[in-house]
Amino acid sequence: MEKWLQTSPQSLINIVLCAIGIYIAVIICTRIAGKRSFSKMSSFDFAITVAIGSMVASTILSSSVSLIDGAVGLLAVYLLKMIAAVLRRFSFFEKVIDNSPLLLMDGQHILEENLKKAQVTKSDLYSKLREANVLQLSQVRAVIFEATGDISVLHTQDKDIQIEQQLLKGVEK
Repeated sequence: MEKWLQTSPQSLINIVLCAIGIYIAVIICTRIAGKRSFSKMSSFDFAITVAIGSMVASTILSSSVSLIDGAVGLLAVYLLKMIAAVLRRFSFFEKVIDNSPLLLMDGQHILEENLKKAQVTKSDLYSKLREANVLQLSQVRAVIFEATGDISVLHTQDKDIQIEQQLLKGVEK
C-alpha cells in the first residue's frame, strides 16, 4: 500500500516521453488511415477505437510495453482497420463485420420483438423519444436502433410527410 504514492523522476520522464511518442504515432497513423479512424459508424469501428485506446494506455503506463512495441501494435491495428474498410465494399464481408440497423418503431407502432432483439426496454425507447423532443407518438415516423448502438428518431409534426424509403434501406424490420 505504501507504494501507491511513490514514484521516481526516471519513471515520470519515461511516462512523459512514451506519451509524446505514442501520441505522435497515433497522429501519423490517423493521418494515413483517414478521418474515419475514430468514427463509430459500426461495432467494428468502435472495437478498433477501444483497442487503440487500450494500446495507448498500456504503452504509456506499463513498463513492460516499450514505445516501439506500442507503435507497432498501433500500426497493426490501423492496418487491420484499413483492410477491413476495403473489404467492407463486398456485401459478404460487410454483413460479417457490421450489425444491421433494426427498426424499433414503425410509425406509432412499437415493435416488441425488435426491442427484445436489441435488448432495449420501453423506458429506453421513451427516453430517446423525449431526447428527440417528440411530444406525441403520432409525430413518430420511425425509430431505428443503428449499427453503432445509437437510436435515431425520425419524426415530424406534419402528418403528410412520410419517410423516403431510401432512408430505411438496409434497416431490418
